[in-house]
Amino acid sequence: MTGKATEISELLAPTVAALGLELLGVEFAPTGNSALLRIYIDAPGRHVAIEDCEAVSREVSAVLDVEDPITSAYTLEVSSPGIDRPLFTPAQFARFVGEQAKLTLRLAQDGRRRFIARITGVEGDVVLLSHEAGDMRVKHDNIEKARLVPDLVALGLAAQPKPTGPRGKRKADKES
Repeated sequence: MTGKATEISELLAPTVAALGLELLGVEFAPTGNSALLRIYIDAPGRHVAIEDCEAVSREVSAVLDVEDPITSAYTLEVSSPGIDRPLFTPAQFARFVGEQAKLTLRLAQDGRRRFIARITGVEGDVVLLSHEAGDMRVKHDNIEKARLVPDLVALGLAAQPKPTGPRGKRKADKES
């Protein structure tokens, strides 16, 4: 998260927690005379409902009006994490060890800024990853953006890949 996103996240976390929800993270994207403020929330033990997003939007808007941390006009969006959940903190990476994530780094590492890797662990503020070129250690503050890569087959949203092997007829077909 950017400095402004971190500031806003710290400001809003208690308000979101008071609603029984978790503030996962904040994206703040200024563009010219306006900005986009996207807040990701989670509902521990259940799916985020539209009513959760509406309640957070109402309460957060009131806090933002009073505290006024954004000087320009902005659009507020409150969102569930979705199946391609964004990852904002080392603790969130630790929660998804074994999963694949798509990452964009602030500074290139091993000659790359963008890659897909399996999260293998977290040591303090260092995220441990494994990808096709090998294992790597990335300081959390070098991660610009990270999202889980959903396993669409496991979610039942894609067909099971067909087994690859020698082409030809199945054994049962050959015997007939």
